[in-house]
Amino acid sequence: MIAARDVTKRYGARDALRSVSFSAPAGERLAVIGPNGAGKTTLLSILAGIVEPTSGSVEGAGIGWVPQQPAVYGKLSVRENLLLFARLEKVGDARGAVDRALEQTGLAERAGDELSTLSGGNRQRVNIAIGLLADPPVLLLDEPSSALDPRHRQRVWTFLDRLASEGTTIVFATHDLAEAARHADRVLVLADGELLFGGTPGELETAVGESGDPVDFEAAFVAYLKERGH
Repeated sequence: MIAARDVTKRYGARDALRSVSFSAPAGERLAVIGPNGAGKTTLLSILAGIVEPTSGSVEGAGIGWVPQQPAVYGKLSVRENLLLFARLEKVGDARGAVDRALEQTGLAERAGDELSTLSGGNRQRVNIAIGLLADPPVLLLDEPSSALDPRHRQRVWTFLDRLASEGTTIVFATHDLAEAARHADRVLVLADGELLFGGTPGELETAVGESGDPVDFEAAFVAYLKERGH
């Protein structure tokens, strides 16, 4: 489980986040959505322990972090990259952790390949494998399928959905509303650093439906923001 309690982050006079609170239990897939500048990446960075909140707290241990821009090395092999990060993170039994992460992500057969030769989808799987090295119960991902074609996006999400089914909590920020609607058990809607909504995609659609008429998720999201002046 992971939880945020009244998390606030200020940069000078600007509030990037204002008193954000939520929790996510084991095995939940939680999407963080919102317009540009909403505070999505700031929130995930605080949850990952990379950025300190101005106030509030985060509860949860063993958190894996998959940033949007991975700091991997193109001239090293997949295995060499993973070993490097396992040692930097002081993971016990680094070689065993690498073998497990390769197996989890389906990259065992590509372990000896130079990273620069991999497709975008396989590079993203390497990025996720790095986040899994410490076998975390919570995995945070910032735009996990950004710039991937539909085939590679499906492969990444097949893997992430399986992780969730096995008990890993998945928290991901995305601009892809179809991705959030399809893969999230719940969504958090952020705008200007404020948490406006927390619930299922269906509940968001219902919240803005007029006279019982069906509203698709993207239309519901846009309408919800408009109703609240964003």
